[in-house]
Amino acid sequence: MVDIAVIVLYRIMFKTYLLSFEMLFLVVAINAQTYQPDKVNAKAIAIYDIAIEKLKDGDMPQAIILLNKALAKDSNYVDVILSLAGAYAEQKKYKESILQYERARAKDTSYFYYFNLPYSISLAGDGRFNDAFVAVNKYLSNKNISERSYRSGLYWKKAYDFALQYPRTHPEYNAYNFLPLNLGDSINTNELEYYPSVTIDDSLLVFSRLGKGLREDFMQSTLTANGYTKAKPIEGQINEEPRKGGITISADGNWLIFAADYPGKGFGNYDLYICYLTADGWSEPENLGPNINTDFWESSPSISPDNRTLYFSSNRPEGKGGKDLYMSTRMPNGKWGPAVNMGDNVNSAGDELAPFIHSDNQTMYFNSDGLQGYGKEDIFVTRKDENGNWKKAENLGYPINTIDNEGSLAISSDGVTAYYSSDRSDTRGGLDLYKFQLRSDLQPHKTLYVKGRVFDIKNGRGLPCAVQLINHSNHQPLMRLQTDETGKYFIPLPVGSEYTITVNRKGYVYNSQIIKLSNQKADSTYEKNIGLQPFEVNKHIVLNNIFFETNSYKLLPVSLIDLDILADILLENKTMKVEIGGHTDNVGKAEDNQKLSEKRAIAVVEYLFTKGVKATQLAGKGYGDTKPVAANDTEANRGKNRRTEFTILNL
Repeated sequence: MVDIAVIVLYRIMFKTYLLSFEMLFLVVAINAQTYQPDKVNAKAIAIYDIAIEKLKDGDMPQAIILLNKALAKDSNYVDVILSLAGAYAEQKKYKESILQYERARAKDTSYFYYFNLPYSISLAGDGRFNDAFVAVNKYLSNKNISERSYRSGLYWKKAYDFALQYPRTHPEYNAYNFLPLNLGDSINTNELEYYPSVTIDDSLLVFSRLGKGLREDFMQSTLTANGYTKAKPIEGQINEEPRKGGITISADGNWLIFAADYPGKGFGNYDLYICYLTADGWSEPENLGPNINTDFWESSPSISPDNRTLYFSSNRPEGKGGKDLYMSTRMPNGKWGPAVNMGDNVNSAGDELAPFIHSDNQTMYFNSDGLQGYGKEDIFVTRKDENGNWKKAENLGYPINTIDNEGSLAISSDGVTAYYSSDRSDTRGGLDLYKFQLRSDLQPHKTLYVKGRVFDIKNGRGLPCAVQLINHSNHQPLMRLQTDETGKYFIPLPVGSEYTITVNRKGYVYNSQIIKLSNQKADSTYEKNIGLQPFEVNKHIVLNNIFFETNSYKLLPVSLIDLDILADILLENKTMKVEIGGHTDNVGKAEDNQKLSEKRAIAVVEYLFTKGVKATQLAGKGYGDTKPVAANDTEANRGKNRRTEFTILNL
């Protein structure tokens, strides 16, 4: 079974008009008030029979032509009017569908009674949820409907009630103007386009396209001043296997992760694979291994902006329902850790699919048919709390979500522009890719970009190494990534916060810098180049981010970020011994400064003890104001002299 059948064969078997047909059989025995089926024009019946076959074959345009011909023969043929209403609903022409249902109701209210349910669905399709709620209540008031029909009515009533309640809890709802724009002929064709994914700067768009014979191809398009270029298949071995599914591109454009069913090569049904961008193009696909893939179905991947966490959907049996969302963290050795279910705030008893993690690394969008929505598959958003846990998912609301199945969603780094797949009335054929402006309360955190280069401070050579961002508000790592071979890094970050950026490489003294982004504008770029000092005996290194309360030796919480990293280095290098040196400016008595510097040095040493560092690796000494590194003539210079250093005594 091809992967896109899960998401993309959007409603092919869900025919609203079939519901109408079922209703027709239910009402045959009802005594009509004005409609008399046994007195319908014979020629109209003959045409109607042909139209029914066209409807069953899914040929909506020809069926509608024939239904109108039948009505021309007999304008009182209510069954034809009802079938026409269902056919228009299947085409998402809900206004036309409503007119036909109301036309049939005007002919005979009793005969129409059972059609209040499909009528309510068309009303909801047109956004008339209050009218839909009234219609479905009329349907449910009939005590003669079957238990199955009653359950169906209750399902839709719950959806309509949700739709009516939503604006009351979302103030931005009423002012929102939803104007999706088709991405045009460069992207869309008469085939199906879906699963959009963009790089951090929107420069590259990748997506899936369903071709002939259920073949799927991965496509790419480059953004220019005139819009996206004509989409073409992604080059390399990635498109050799026809049975593929969801695809995602990493924020930096260097990874492609996708689902495919390679005969005899995977662990089971669909597996996740990765390709890397090299000087010679995209590498050969590699299976992501047993911590990600199982003998069940895995698909719809999304990779975090730091390339550290992979999100995907799987139907492995230990989940909450049919298909659940999972996450896996890349380990220091480059392998992926065991996949973990994302929990009850995200997953339901239904299917969760198509996760998309935004470049803020805090906000995720996904599809679900199990969480409460407008009917069938809706798009939801979930955000991390201050402890890094995912909050309860929230529906994106109408008209982004409708009574129909909604496709996968991707959000640009600006947090405003959204890309999604839909089969709207201006589609080139089936699902097309569209973009629209996301409602303000649904947008991710505003982001800006920190870039720079890590280098050897002695020779200027670029250093590939680990870079970590730590949020000052909770001291938790926000993001970890690896620089490229030349030491360059690029990090998207939420605005309005302060961070510590730490850089660590074996054989070098770690470096940490505080990045104050609270006043930086969104979409701006902050550059920070960082030099690393090789380990050298008797070399003095300033701990930039060690702070104490004024005239006290009590460490401020932000200081623990640096000290935890220093502790890790000492624990990894058991033979290394360092001296912690405390220094002050020359304000006040020299004797007081000396005592304060000693207490501060000891406070640092004692904290490192609590992290498991041995006493044989540490010494603490206060120098007071005796070793200034700048003249004590300005506050800025005095700040440089108030410092904590460590000196490597032994490697």
